[in-house]
Amino acid sequence: MIKIVHLITSLESGGAEMMLVKLLTAIDRTRFDGCVVAMTDHGRLIAAIQKLGIPVYTLGFRRGVPSFRGFLAFLRILRRERPHILQTWLYHADLMGLAGSRLCAVPRLAWNLRSSHVDMSCYSRLSGVVLRVAARLARWPDVVVVNSHAGQASHTSLGYHPRKWSIIPNGFDIKRYRPDRDARASVRRELACDPDTPLIGLVARYDPMKDHATFLQAAALLRRRQPNIRFLLVGRDVDTDNRALIEAIATLGLEEVVSLLGERTDVSRIMTALDIFSLSSAFGEGSPNVVGEAMACGVPCVVTDVGDAARIVGDTGTIVPPRSPESLADGWSRLLALGADERARLGVAARRRIEVDFALTDIVARYEHLYEELAAGCAG
Repeated sequence: MIKIVHLITSLESGGAEMMLVKLLTAIDRTRFDGCVVAMTDHGRLIAAIQKLGIPVYTLGFRRGVPSFRGFLAFLRILRRERPHILQTWLYHADLMGLAGSRLCAVPRLAWNLRSSHVDMSCYSRLSGVVLRVAARLARWPDVVVVNSHAGQASHTSLGYHPRKWSIIPNGFDIKRYRPDRDARASVRRELACDPDTPLIGLVARYDPMKDHATFLQAAALLRRRQPNIRFLLVGRDVDTDNRALIEAIATLGLEEVVSLLGERTDVSRIMTALDIFSLSSAFGEGSPNVVGEAMACGVPCVVTDVGDAARIVGDTGTIVPPRSPESLADGWSRLLALGADERARLGVAARRRIEVDFALTDIVARYEHLYEELAAGCAG
């Protein structure tokens, strides 16, 4: 039995956190055991991991505030668990994991990078410092896992030169994310959206990376050409309590055509209601979960050319430059002009692409192989 401790910055519903849950759900528990340690105390995914029978420990960190007490608690966990492998997720966890693995003599350390070309000017100064320090220390882990080719390239340019890279993209549960006509109809009834009204959606937390401003500006442009259109926004802080978002919608005159659903647990159901899924991100994406999920639901995508989004979509959707509302609106227009039958054919091709190249079972098998290689090196 190979014991793995996963250390992650938080267990909120971000891409890295969701991939960790998917990995833990599908990994062979007869060969791999362990626990999860979150640096912060709160996160809706804690319960999901605990339901799997996997212990979750939290360290009491507050975002942006180092905690010596939390670090000591982490060391106690490592000494008690005595893992063969420490797998860290995201920059802060990578650095703390490196220190902890050295002090507690953990045999193998794997870092996990989930982004590419991050505009650090949008985030705290501490985050920038952590990234620069991590780049200098990237030779120390046994392997650096990265979920995108773009992520490997951008981190190399930042000074990451590890002993070994391992590219493992995000995987998708094709049984959970699938076309569903009944779900499509029920979601549209809830939204008071006619079956034939085009519905374009974005699923993303409210964050500078996700660039909701470009999405909304593109929505205003498209509505001038096609008044009979609806837009759907889903994600953390994407709700009526977000004053900046509400003001932007009002300024653009989109109040009647934009629905805000906030953070939801039924994203697989909601995606089936869309005619087009869109990624409007300006930077920072690695292997965007939501793009693969929409494709698995048979929904064609219009995505900005960030991270490996274009590599995932291939020829089943449309790629546009980031930070260009005009290009995003034009991409939507081109797919809408194809008609429902041709979009359905694209959706079938999109799902097939996920089945062949990004099925969760295959991606988890790649993690399992990596962990077995690390553990074998540890035994040797």
